[in-house]
Amino acid sequence: MTWVSALFRLFLFALWIPSAVYGAGDTRMELTEPDSGRMIFSAVLKEGEQVVLTWKNSLFGLQVTEVFEARRGALFLTEVTYASPQGPAPPVVPPEDVEELYQTGGPFHARGLAKPFREVVYRVGEIGEPKMKIRDRLVDFKKEVGFGGRIVLTVKSAASP
Repeated sequence: MTWVSALFRLFLFALWIPSAVYGAGDTRMELTEPDSGRMIFSAVLKEGEQVVLTWKNSLFGLQVTEVFEARRGALFLTEVTYASPQGPAPPVVPPEDVEELYQTGGPFHARGLAKPFREVVYRVGEIGEPKMKIRDRLVDFKKEVGFGGRIVLTVKSAASP
């Protein structure tokens, strides 16, 4: 074996190690406070594992639930509900209507979305009370960073450096 082929084999082995430690589809998710750099939450999510964000839409007074699913190094928005706290169950709408309904308001429920996210910056308002449920942990954004604070969600493949 020449030194070039030995070096090439070593390189391939080094590439293989992260995928052996983490599954090929595993997703690293982190929540940080950008001003201080403080890590609020960090975990490796399995393929298909769900994350749920709840918050109150201050403009329309509706309770919002967004369901994300870990897939191939990203979080995909798969389901969203805008519901009136005292109202009936919201009407089901097709995924293609969601973008407009985010802007125009009114109760709705949509499934079957597949919108990927790798980075989101959340700013905490006085009314919204955003909370993110990851496994058995509930991250209360306002308690973590206070009114006006920011939380950055970063998502990438667990195998990447």
